[in-house]
Amino acid sequence: MSSLFPALTGDVGDAGDRPALRFGDRVMTYTELAAAAASVADRIRTASRIAVWATPTLETAVATVGALAAGVAAVPLNPKSGDKELGHILTDSAPDAVLTDPGAELPAPLTDLPRIDVDIHATGPALGDDADDAAPALIVYTSGTTGPPKGAVIPRRAIAATLDALADAWQWTGDDVLVHGLPLFHVHGLVLGILGPLRRGGSVRHLGRFSPEGVARELSTGATMLFGVPTMYHRIAEALPTDPELVKALAGARLLVSGSAALPVHDHERIAAATGRRVIERYGMTETLMNTSVRADSEARPGTVGVPLPGVELRLVEDDGTPIEAYDGESVGEIQVRGPNLFTEYLNRPDATAAAFTADGWFRTGDMAVRAPDGYVRIVGRKATDLIKSGGYKIGAGEIENALLEHPGVREAAVTGEPDPDLGERIVAWIVPADPQSPPGVDELADHVARRLAPHKRPRVVHHLDALPRNDMGKIMKRALHA
Repeated sequence: MSSLFPALTGDVGDAGDRPALRFGDRVMTYTELAAAAASVADRIRTASRIAVWATPTLETAVATVGALAAGVAAVPLNPKSGDKELGHILTDSAPDAVLTDPGAELPAPLTDLPRIDVDIHATGPALGDDADDAAPALIVYTSGTTGPPKGAVIPRRAIAATLDALADAWQWTGDDVLVHGLPLFHVHGLVLGILGPLRRGGSVRHLGRFSPEGVARELSTGATMLFGVPTMYHRIAEALPTDPELVKALAGARLLVSGSAALPVHDHERIAAATGRRVIERYGMTETLMNTSVRADSEARPGTVGVPLPGVELRLVEDDGTPIEAYDGESVGEIQVRGPNLFTEYLNRPDATAAAFTADGWFRTGDMAVRAPDGYVRIVGRKATDLIKSGGYKIGAGEIENALLEHPGVREAAVTGEPDPDLGERIVAWIVPADPQSPPGVDELADHVARRLAPHKRPRVVHHLDALPRNDMGKIMKRALHA
């Protein structure tokens, strides 16, 4: 048993009046956070599970820390979820109450659930934080792309292992000040973006709503690290040519990290050219927290997610489960991982849990990748939606999307496969053109891709769209394209 937050429980040093959290103009010191979280913990200690209405507020952070301190599994709820999805999550997880901002208006599915308003000025008994490492800490629901969302039960050891591994990879310390504008119902924003700084004894500044102006302001006034998703970095790249303050702020940052989806190489290069700083990428998912990352002290290589984190075993396998031994940068296989960062089960879904693991404990991620000779991992897409088998080749959609984004006529791009009587599957490109009045045609784009990659990777069909459908984390919803 060990504390998740030594700075809050007094196990390491005395954080005292140092800022822990800032949301806009609202700031909490470590002393204030410890007192308010202790009050929450005292009120919910007898609960089996507790829901958290996960708005981007101080109250959400206090509620989560309080639940962890009480040893009660927290279920973060996405405030943008529809009634049907919320109803499913509440029925499945059966929380005893919901923790929320006192000013929040809760939707109909939460009406019958006891409500506990979080008071950030309250105090409680001395904060404890010593539940068993195997105890459930969070139940985070997946996006539900293949059916109703599943609740991934994340133990305390997984949170500790991931955050400590990232501290090693990113040289993350209590002196770092993190800025981000990520939602707090997901692993990226909540575990990495809130619990990460608190475990290190550092601080986090949440933007509330992301903007390049907000990033520039925070990075130029003491923040050292930026977390974002590709859509955020794309907006930053677009703003850089006309915003010298943003250029200066990014150039002075210690670490720029992108995750939740692949950052297009084109945006990597635009940011590096303007600021001299490279964005590093990492790879994880709800069930595994973080698996790999580019290290702060190594080469930031666009298009890759680095090497396995300390404590994480990673392998690529063929369709039949045979491990791929070659690190040749070309052999495509499914990523399987094993380590202390893994979830323990899908709540109430023993069938899905059993199907997710091999007999010897490897988790089947469903993500396809290649590995370079030096171990760097490059994701090429999801097995279900991004692996295209065409003309006898296994092709990852991701590298074709990156190639398309290098065309000056393409603003956004997604690639899928569709049945073809000759090839098995043909490659389909979904394009948001830079100039809707003069979109690039299929022949032009096919030639562009064939020159950069290989002829068998060229798109055979091109659709022009006004926008690509994306979820809250910026991921393209490919099933919606075909629907």
